[in-house]
Amino acid sequence: MAPRLQLEKAAWRWTESVCPEEVTQEHIEIAYRVRLEPCVRGLCRRNCKGNPNCLVGVGEHVWLGEIDENSFHNIDDPNCERRKKNTFVGLTNLGATCYVNTFVQVWFLNMELRRALYLYENALSVVKAEECIQEDKEYEPQTICEHLQYLFALLQNSNRRYIDPSGFIRALGLDTGQQQDAQEFSKLFMTLLEDKLSRQKEPYVRDIIQNQFCGQYAYVTICSRCGRESKLVSKFYELELNIQGHKQLTDCVTEFLKEEKLEGDNRYFCETCQSKQNATRKIRLLKLPPTLNLQLMRFVFDRQTGHKKKLNTYIGFGETLEMDPFLEQTDIKYAYELSAVLIHRGVSAYSGHYIAHVKDPQTSEWYKFNDEEIEKMEGKKLQLGIEEELAEPSKAAARKPKCAKGIHCSRNAYMLVYRLKIEKMENVDSEIPVFLQKLVELDNCKFEEWCVEMAEMRKESVDKGKAKHEEVKELYQRLPAGADDAYEFIPLEWLQKWLDESTPAKPIDNSKYLCTHGRLHPDKICLMKRISEYSAGVFFQRYDGGPRLKAESLCKDCVVERCRVLRLKNQLNEDYKTIANLVKVTVNSGEGFWIGKASLRRWRQLATEQLGQHQEDEFDQGDLKINGSVEKKEELLETKREDDADTGFNEDIVCQHGCLCTSESERRLISDVAWFKLKEYFPTTPEFRHNQEPCCQCQILEREGERNDALHKKMANDQKLALSNLFQDKNRPSGGSWPQETSELYIVSQFFVEEWRKFIRRPTKCGPVQSLGNSLLLCPHGGLMFSFSTMTKEDSKLIALLWASEWDVIEKHFIVDRTIKITRTTVTADSGVATLYVSEPELCPECREGLLCQQERDLREYAQATIYVHKVVDNKKVMKEAAPELNVSSSDPEDEKDEPLPEGENDPDFSQANGAAKRQKVSIQGQVSYQKQGIRRSTRHRKVRGEKALLVSANQTLKDLKIQIMHAFSVAPFDQNLSLDGKVLNDDCATLGSLGIVPDSVILLKADEPIADYAAMDDVMQVCMPEEGFKGTGLLGH
Repeated sequence: MAPRLQLEKAAWRWTESVCPEEVTQEHIEIAYRVRLEPCVRGLCRRNCKGNPNCLVGVGEHVWLGEIDENSFHNIDDPNCERRKKNTFVGLTNLGATCYVNTFVQVWFLNMELRRALYLYENALSVVKAEECIQEDKEYEPQTICEHLQYLFALLQNSNRRYIDPSGFIRALGLDTGQQQDAQEFSKLFMTLLEDKLSRQKEPYVRDIIQNQFCGQYAYVTICSRCGRESKLVSKFYELELNIQGHKQLTDCVTEFLKEEKLEGDNRYFCETCQSKQNATRKIRLLKLPPTLNLQLMRFVFDRQTGHKKKLNTYIGFGETLEMDPFLEQTDIKYAYELSAVLIHRGVSAYSGHYIAHVKDPQTSEWYKFNDEEIEKMEGKKLQLGIEEELAEPSKAAARKPKCAKGIHCSRNAYMLVYRLKIEKMENVDSEIPVFLQKLVELDNCKFEEWCVEMAEMRKESVDKGKAKHEEVKELYQRLPAGADDAYEFIPLEWLQKWLDESTPAKPIDNSKYLCTHGRLHPDKICLMKRISEYSAGVFFQRYDGGPRLKAESLCKDCVVERCRVLRLKNQLNEDYKTIANLVKVTVNSGEGFWIGKASLRRWRQLATEQLGQHQEDEFDQGDLKINGSVEKKEELLETKREDDADTGFNEDIVCQHGCLCTSESERRLISDVAWFKLKEYFPTTPEFRHNQEPCCQCQILEREGERNDALHKKMANDQKLALSNLFQDKNRPSGGSWPQETSELYIVSQFFVEEWRKFIRRPTKCGPVQSLGNSLLLCPHGGLMFSFSTMTKEDSKLIALLWASEWDVIEKHFIVDRTIKITRTTVTADSGVATLYVSEPELCPECREGLLCQQERDLREYAQATIYVHKVVDNKKVMKEAAPELNVSSSDPEDEKDEPLPEGENDPDFSQANGAAKRQKVSIQGQVSYQKQGIRRSTRHRKVRGEKALLVSANQTLKDLKIQIMHAFSVAPFDQNLSLDGKVLNDDCATLGSLGIVPDSVILLKADEPIADYAAMDDVMQVCMPEEGFKGTGLLGH
């Protein structure tokens, strides 16, 4: 089908030969494209918006043919959330709680611990549970033991595929978004659980942690001289084994029990010898628990970085573990079998994912617990291969060693759980208490109700989809309307939504497609589709809406108006060329009309708009020549600005009084012929003949303005001559250059001086300064708010000092509301001659203090201000190889000169920094010397080599700033040494405002040498934060 633009032209081509008065019904139907040929499916690839008879590509392909029932809904099968037979229940990961989920699953599969928790008694919890069951309310356990008890009951008998442990996590006070140390969590939780269970009356419950997990070892010290043995017995719940430098688990245990020699300064004081003697110290295992937890110390402290790192080395461990060789004099056989392996996937100590491989004690089958997903291992064997493949690759990663049968190798296992072998496995009763079973059944009922509700919603969606399918198949065949059939128009947008399975059809709204006559607008035909009257009747009956647009809704008035406009537009193009030639002709004397230059440039656009065409002009304004010369760029830019103004034709030369404007640069003369041609399009436009006088009132105002400009120029020149040094900022008074013969200086506000200088520079643009308001420098009590010692320093931006002769000129030319002066007096005392500076009026100490506090507060409460970070390398220069983008020199030649630092600067970093030295040269004495020479120095900060500007706010922390510096300089936060004015910045939690970092501060950055292992670089956000661990959680009693 032809493109939409071609269809648009074809629909109105008849207007070239038909007058508006001759428009017939046939012309109207052509304009509305009623008789265009419909498109055929297969030949037309997409819907033709220019053809209202094209009903292809509107979304019908989805419904034609057979459709899968699942496409009618987006509801998952609720049975997918149901627990499968003979499988375990998973736990939802709430963000970063995978480390908790792994331990809960390991503890759940410890049958003795599960039984003890089921025997845990709390009369109040039973009563509360019964109330919740009767009232059908959510059960909320009160203690950690009750939470774990309820969690175990759900894990055992829930019908859900996974359950939500948020109540348990909330009771512990854990942050669901922060991953914690899993090994530390295990220790702390076991301690907490033992403390809670120790208050129970039932001995089995009270002693379960001791009986299941607690072992004993002794720290033994033997004197090398007398052989005396000193022993300190201690309990343990897990053995912490160093894996660095080892390949096998047994090697780690051997190192744990290795003898240590105490010699030299570490000699041992022997009670028998009564003196310090050489000795040996070792750990001796005395008793091992039925459940032996072995912590593999993968997460160690790195002294180079000051933070934890993970050791990704392979450790081999067997499915069985003989501990007899590691015990001395024992009658019990300690043969263990592997029951759980806890895995940390990832190379960093601060991120990654935790999963657990746990052996079912009842069936001896292995399962992988990965939060909600639980996978049964094949053949009752532990399979770790895939977990090692999923670990992130590391440059220094070693190849996986070959393992013998029954031996497993892992670089991600961080905890191994071994169970003591028992010849005859006791059947541990794990029957759920009655009240807990009722709670589980209540939860199962809610789950079943949810499943039924979801199934009904799925069925309802499928039924609706099938009905819609039949409706579409039936109606789409009858949708097209023949050339002579009755028809109606409906919106294409509505038709597409009707065919969109995800969007329910709304009532048909045709109101926004109507013209001002209440019929179908011919311009909206591209948004409409012509369909059969039968189909339209079905649509309006089922979906309602309106108004209905039938054949009678074609608007003849709009078509006639469009015909008239198009014909005028064609004539306009011819007239444009004629007028463009006429304005080039020189106007004869005694004739012509004044026309605005802007109106002449855009007359065709204005004419088009008057004809109802609100579209961009098609001609190039740059082609229009006035008096044979092409317009300049400046005129074109001004034309664009003028085009935006809402002014009529020739109104741009009408003054505010309704007469001809005085400015001849904005208007020009054109011939009578050209003017009358334009008048055909603008019959009511303002008309000014060539002999029309400009507005008298505007001329009077212009003459007055010229006189005022002359007066202002004279005034500015007189004041500039009288106060030349003040204008040029030369020979200004200061504390260090007060001549001996001068006893008084006068004070004015710097604002007055700046405003006065503006007037002197541009007297015709800026108004003259009439008065001097010194009251702004005084407090409400009438006292001065500035001390003499600060007037030439930090307060120099607010006040200016004047010589007495300059003050006389000020009083002569300006209205002064208050005189403020400084008097110097010499006083002779015992210690010598002293100089005193007294202000009149005197300083108000209270208000001065308030001003300083306000200034200090303003410096501490900034937002999005600029500070500068200067990188120093080797105490001398910036590392060009590491940061070539920093090698940018200042554009100021004076900044290239090295000058000595002022005395008293002790910071070694600061003294060696090129940029810092350059900045420090602008001292008070330096200002005076420059001022004496008449040099005006810019106060704008100039960046030097190795320096970058950063946008910061006062309330952001130093840690946030370090992150910005890391992105700017590629230096990790833990390698950054920052200082400000000799003060080291090291409190990462402190705000920039509290550290004294104010706008335009220059912070020095010294980077430590990069270390070889940056495995934790991606976790720099966590690394920068001080590690608080489980501070503030329920694991520490909070």
